[in-house]
Amino acid sequence: MRKFFGTSVVAVSAAAMLALAGCGSGRDGDSDTKGGEAKGFAANSLIGVALPAKTSENWVLAGDLFTNGLKEAGFQGDVQYAGASTTVADQQAQITAMVTKGAKVIVIGATDAAQLSTQVAAAHQAGVKVIAYDRLIKNTPDLDYYVAFDNFKVGQLQGQALLDGMKAKKPNGPYNIELFSGSPDDNNAGVFFDGAMSVLKPEIDKGNVVVASGQKDVKQTAIQGWKAEGAQARMDQLLTSTYGSKELDGVLSPNDTLARAILTSVKGAGKPTPIVTGQDSEVESVKSIVKGEQYMTINKDTRNLVKETINMVKALQAGNAPQVNDTKSYNNGSKVVDTFLLPPVAVTKANAAEAYANDPKLAPLTK
Repeated sequence: MRKFFGTSVVAVSAAAMLALAGCGSGRDGDSDTKGGEAKGFAANSLIGVALPAKTSENWVLAGDLFTNGLKEAGFQGDVQYAGASTTVADQQAQITAMVTKGAKVIVIGATDAAQLSTQVAAAHQAGVKVIAYDRLIKNTPDLDYYVAFDNFKVGQLQGQALLDGMKAKKPNGPYNIELFSGSPDDNNAGVFFDGAMSVLKPEIDKGNVVVASGQKDVKQTAIQGWKAEGAQARMDQLLTSTYGSKELDGVLSPNDTLARAILTSVKGAGKPTPIVTGQDSEVESVKSIVKGEQYMTINKDTRNLVKETINMVKALQAGNAPQVNDTKSYNNGSKVVDTFLLPPVAVTKANAAEAYANDPKLAPLTK
């Protein structure tokens, strides 16, 4: 069993992860009952959605999709974003207000996954179902469900793409790389990193891949708040301290925002473009991939993630247990959380047109 909290993940094979994602829980359509009575609620009930700050295109899109999707499903949606500050106070207050207003379900994309247990407990006491969206909420027995893309697999795809891209560009190593990870208050940051390292560490141990700066620990590689300026500043420092005469072959970047900042730094230093990974299929990064700059991204279609979350809400409204496909892997420190996982897709220039064929925003960029 993996524990998805802090920055520690016990590595499992890609095959095992896929098997988990493909296994049904047997709970689809079962009644969620207490004392023999279904615990559904009125079809026009209030549904709260608490999202973090608008730090990426996908969070902005998620808010719009929840607003429209909940309305179409007949619910009253209360979609809120936390402020741009690095504290979680805004989101804590928003969740408390949603409980007070009588929300039947609250969907939470956590600003800080370790600081919401009090609010989740209060929601649970009030009879509210709580769904963690994209980011697992830690250290609470009161979380009901988790819906996300398979984030360990995301890291594995990034690590493999980094190796493949470097080998295609330069058939023989060793390869000099640098590692970046996301904000330490985001539970997913450690999961992405550990997934990538499950692929990269064997090559590092063999000497085929070298982290030239020596900075291999997730704490050394973290970028607070997922801020582009933080990634650019760190890359500037690494280029100055380590790559005076050395060639930088690749950079593990956990998302597209940081990838573009890293590429800006490299370009500013007049260095050749390394293989750089990403995630989120942001418009500017898809353009960059098509131009042959950023090497890859991960397509995690927010439309599908929101759709599955709203399906969970619909099931709860009807008094049924939502469909899940992983009841073993996601231990938040207090319980194993019933989870629905969606598969991520690695995208390079070679498969961008196919990957985004059904995306009206991104498909035109690949032609």
